[in-house]
Amino acid sequence: MLNLAKMKSFSKLSIAVWILCMCSADSSQASQTLRVLPERINQVETRKMVRRYLLDQAEKAFLRREAAFEELKTVEQMREHQRRMREFLRAQLGDFPERTPLQARIVGHHERDGYSVERILYQSRPGHYVTALLYLPEGPPPYPGVLIACGHAPSAKSTEMYQRAGVLLAKGGMAALCYDPIGQGERHQILDSQGRPRFENGIEHMLVAVSSIPLGLSAATYRIWDGIRGIDYLTSREEIDPDRIGLTGNSGGGLVTTLLMALDERVACAAPSCYVTHVKEMLHTQGPGDSEQQVYGEIAQGLGHADYLMIRAPKPTLICAATRDDMFDISGSWRSLREAKRFYGRMGYPERVDLVEADVVHGFFRPLREGMARWMRRWLLGIDDALREDDSPLLSEDEGTMQEFITASGPDYSEFRPVRLPVVRCSPDGQVQLIPGAVSVFQLNREREMELAVLRRAYWQRTPGDEALEEVRRLAGIRRLDQLPLLTADDAGTLPRPGYTIHKQVLHPEPGIRLPALRFVPDAGGRDVVLYLHGEGKQVDSGPDGPIERLVRDGREVLAVDLRGVGETQPAKGKWGYGPLFGADWEEFYMAYMLGRSYLGMRAEEILAIARHLASVPESDAARKVHLVGIGEAGPAALHAAALEPALFTSLELRRSLVSWSNVIQTEAPVNQLVNTVHAALRKYDLPDLLKSLSGMTVTVVEPAGGTGEILH
Repeated sequence: MLNLAKMKSFSKLSIAVWILCMCSADSSQASQTLRVLPERINQVETRKMVRRYLLDQAEKAFLRREAAFEELKTVEQMREHQRRMREFLRAQLGDFPERTPLQARIVGHHERDGYSVERILYQSRPGHYVTALLYLPEGPPPYPGVLIACGHAPSAKSTEMYQRAGVLLAKGGMAALCYDPIGQGERHQILDSQGRPRFENGIEHMLVAVSSIPLGLSAATYRIWDGIRGIDYLTSREEIDPDRIGLTGNSGGGLVTTLLMALDERVACAAPSCYVTHVKEMLHTQGPGDSEQQVYGEIAQGLGHADYLMIRAPKPTLICAATRDDMFDISGSWRSLREAKRFYGRMGYPERVDLVEADVVHGFFRPLREGMARWMRRWLLGIDDALREDDSPLLSEDEGTMQEFITASGPDYSEFRPVRLPVVRCSPDGQVQLIPGAVSVFQLNREREMELAVLRRAYWQRTPGDEALEEVRRLAGIRRLDQLPLLTADDAGTLPRPGYTIHKQVLHPEPGIRLPALRFVPDAGGRDVVLYLHGEGKQVDSGPDGPIERLVRDGREVLAVDLRGVGETQPAKGKWGYGPLFGADWEEFYMAYMLGRSYLGMRAEEILAIARHLASVPESDAARKVHLVGIGEAGPAALHAAALEPALFTSLELRRSLVSWSNVIQTEAPVNQLVNTVHAALRKYDLPDLLKSLSGMTVTVVEPAGGTGEILH
């Protein structure tokens, strides 16, 4: 009881704060009473359970890969390995478009001591502009040409480390083309009303991935295509020898270098920097990286970083690595070198793959730039010397501009901090999206989705329903019910409430996964059962007088479950502040993605295993009716489960569930949609196709949601 007489000396603010604290404490205590799992399971934090499970799955794949590698003894076997891995990589990145005219223009020229620089604007696709700097050496052509792919530096090609790499190559007798990646420099794809970049580069890259994955593409698809067209531009210049093309890049640019050198046979010499490690070390240290760094199914296929080097053997390849790299573990770099060295050695060319290590942190610093340039001179010019970098003046504000970028901040990225960065301008107004008729990556994805929508309609019209649903099963990676392990359940205590009892349970759908559940049992018994799945956790609707209690008072038994990655097993918000836009489990999503598994598919399998268990308990009764409720994030998985095993369910209710993946692609900046994407799903189906297949079931859709979570009317 609050004694107001003793509180007369308190200020109104103090009283308000006290009451708020007491309410918060009561709320926290109520939440704790509904908790089922301990904070740690087998010395692993419960919120890291899904990550531990996925790491165990990955470890099995790594062992299979190591065994397969040891079987590569003959040149014929190695050639077959190269062919198989290259074809897999091409397939996972999706179809590249047809080459179209680059429409390249030189928009500026700068003479320097010993070299010159041209500012270039070209189109990698019609209306999709690329801004670049071309460094040309003195002396008579033809020159070798080296493509430089930038990492995540906000000002990209204008950044000092990339300018110095271009100057060093030019002074070493080689041309160099350094271009802005999407989301950086002059190539931000999402601008605000004032023409400024709305998101920083990592966030924009992730948004590209959310838009691309359902199409069977990825952020890497666009990054690689820009690189291919960069090589096209180099080979179109009469000053450059098309048979002597080099490729380098750092961090995110090291990724582009690593993938592109494996795919484009024109790359005669390559030097990825601060990227090549070993996937095993990467997962156990930093974890999954930015969106373009993960290839769908790569771990399951046995495609590791060393394989990218081996695919191009015996072409010369140099790993540039930083001793104190906190993103790409140096021990993994040496491990991949050893594997690649053995592969090259078996082919008879061990000297054509090597590693240069510099005692620096993550970045394209001078020792790595010099190591890269010396490698290029050795293999592209036939000159093996100790080329050194000087302090030549770089292009500055005098030749370009100071572009005002904005860096997102705040929990929902609604607040912005202006940052002034030097940008050597190639586009008229400093951003390519301000060019009339410019086409963004998101527009390209929307156009592709419209094409696929026509194909999907035709597919479902001509394909028998059972056959179409089998394709859904394959794409989402959802096994048949008879292929799933039998679920077991452990009791974890009870919580009595007036008229019913909450039984806490721990569900075991498969080894390594434990799902906390609350079973609401009416005192008079339930005539049927509701499987209640809330995307924010089982506790949300479990309070007195809440939606679940109303179902119980109506005579139904309810099982509220946290699916993996939800509620008690939800990971921390994740690194780099990506959680608010991409979900707390975005890293776990990408670990599953690399294993060739969809997060949605794993959750759907859990739902099926739980529903089968509910229908058969207690064993003395006839099979009970199971009503399925999916709310918010849990909705798409519930929809898949009902569509693929409709005999398990009497009814389906979707509440505030995503209306379609098509809507996500039409949304410029969707929120928390990564976890429910399925790779290449839109080539065959969208969520409304699953709803239409449920004609024999009672289906209720309440407040369908769009890509940002908004309710559609």
